[in-house]
Amino acid sequence: MAVKTKKVWQNKPRIRSIVKKASVDLLFILIASVLSVLLVADTLKLESLDMLWWTLMHIACAALAFSLSRTYLVSYRSFALIDTLMLFFAFFLIAAVEILYAFLTPVRLLHAVLYLVLFFAAATAVRLAFRLRQELLMRYTHKDDSERIVVVGAGVAGNTVIRELQGTDKMKYRPVAIVDDDLAKQGMTVGGVLVVGTTYEIKAVVEKYRATGILFAIPSATAKQKKEILSRCQIPGIRLRTVPGLYQLVTGEVSLTKMRDVEVGDLLGREQIKVDLNEIKDYISDEVVLVTGGGGSIGSELCRQIAEGRPRQLIIFDVYENNAYDIEQELRTKHASLNLLVLIGSIRDKGKLEDVFEKYHPTVVFNAAAHKHVPLMETSPCEAVKNNVFGTLNVARAADKYGAKRFVQISTDKAVNPTNIMGATKRICEMIIQTVGKHSETDFVAVRFGNVLGSNGSVIPLFKKQIAEGGPVTVTHPDIIRYFMTIPEAVSLVLQAGAYATGGEIYVLDMGEQVRIYDLAENLIRLSGFEPGVDIDIVCTGLRPGEKLYEERLMDEEGMQKTANASISIGKPIELDEDAFFHKLDALYEAAYAESPDMKNLVHELVPTYTIDKRNS
Repeated sequence: MAVKTKKVWQNKPRIRSIVKKASVDLLFILIASVLSVLLVADTLKLESLDMLWWTLMHIACAALAFSLSRTYLVSYRSFALIDTLMLFFAFFLIAAVEILYAFLTPVRLLHAVLYLVLFFAAATAVRLAFRLRQELLMRYTHKDDSERIVVVGAGVAGNTVIRELQGTDKMKYRPVAIVDDDLAKQGMTVGGVLVVGTTYEIKAVVEKYRATGILFAIPSATAKQKKEILSRCQIPGIRLRTVPGLYQLVTGEVSLTKMRDVEVGDLLGREQIKVDLNEIKDYISDEVVLVTGGGGSIGSELCRQIAEGRPRQLIIFDVYENNAYDIEQELRTKHASLNLLVLIGSIRDKGKLEDVFEKYHPTVVFNAAAHKHVPLMETSPCEAVKNNVFGTLNVARAADKYGAKRFVQISTDKAVNPTNIMGATKRICEMIIQTVGKHSETDFVAVRFGNVLGSNGSVIPLFKKQIAEGGPVTVTHPDIIRYFMTIPEAVSLVLQAGAYATGGEIYVLDMGEQVRIYDLAENLIRLSGFEPGVDIDIVCTGLRPGEKLYEERLMDEEGMQKTANASISIGKPIELDEDAFFHKLDALYEAAYAESPDMKNLVHELVPTYTIDKRNS
């Protein structure tokens, strides 16, 4: 009983709103009923027209029609075209009953028609009046602290965003002008906001209209178009935002009005990556999935996307408890029904891994655990070998021994012709999964990609920290270039590549064009509201140990083969002498754990394309 009372109490505002609207319509019914008679007859004759019953019939008919069309559930302040159509539907029902009633009773048809016209005009007018009042209030009365924004794009998206912003009670953003490169749209108005120029004139428009923000509202723009337009919109002190991309809107990930700040990733000029979600779910759904290094940048995003695929169980295995705790809390909040297990441990611990595989029998394994920081590994090369090489060997052998269906190794473009120990160890990892996979029922594959934006220890967090401290921003070399993609993009393609696995392949992700790090620093400074070289300097510090000017995706012998996804290619496996390979691995194991100065030379024997940096030898 208490629950029912509470529900009624919670619905009181809604009930009051319906009663108010119905009362207004009731008044219109009475007025229209009387006027429809007075306009036809000289005097009001209740006896002949049976006025009372006719009025009651009007009320009953209107109540039924408005209930069926749910008209009273619509807020008059947001009354739109679709609501007008629903009102027409309601009056169509009323008209049908009224005219039928006129034919079956002494009531003259003209009375019925006049009543319908008068009632419809009054009911529509009051709704449109409320809507017009709301539009005027939103457009001409605003908070002093509302942000004045220039909208880029006068198309459907720009129109929708402007009307949404104008239709909110708490007007946080106030559109003051629109720019669009379509000359045919110049001088047009969208929601009362004028198209005043093109994106080439954006700086002058911002200054003229005293705007403090710019909103990019062209979700259909190609990545190249978006990059060019956003580059023109970078103005010191002006906040730059964007609506979601077309792919996100189509898949229903976000709504059009969910704007966000423009990020460096928007300026890369990369097209939105598309993956086959059904293919991914087919091999994830109802499986026990193990993610080693599940608390790291790539590992945690793997866990997020795997959770969407409804695995039977998701096991996160990580040596760093804080990272593991963070992703555990996030997943338990977003996926309450997920069967999640978090285990703390190192992939170096062969016994621990054996216990995990024996007890939980993971059927799909993603090995994302690794030491990845190039300069740090140059000063601690033995740790890179212990963790990356022999940790991977431990996981691979456990997956083979306990019958996992699929094993996906996370690799890097630094494994190609490496100039640092980290890249060389990742190349050995690729060789391990190809060799172990030759004699296993498990499908072993590796996925190779470049830098990811925003990962732990990457340049973006470093640049942001340096900008927040007032600079300078440090770049190792003015000409250094790298492949980049966002973490979600990289992980989506990793999962897609896992669906293609048949055993032994090295999948290479299309990273687009390489990006000049110096340009990246300049863009990030501008996005932060500053001018490079004026507000914040950029200083070149020299290449770090093990660092090279550019990265490569494939070795000469590997070639390239396309897959069903244009963003994923296959590198042809390079044949190995297995006995010699494992013999050298044994020697490397002894050297790494003995901290032997000869250790890097043994790595070079395994990876002949590895160029040892003499500065750390």
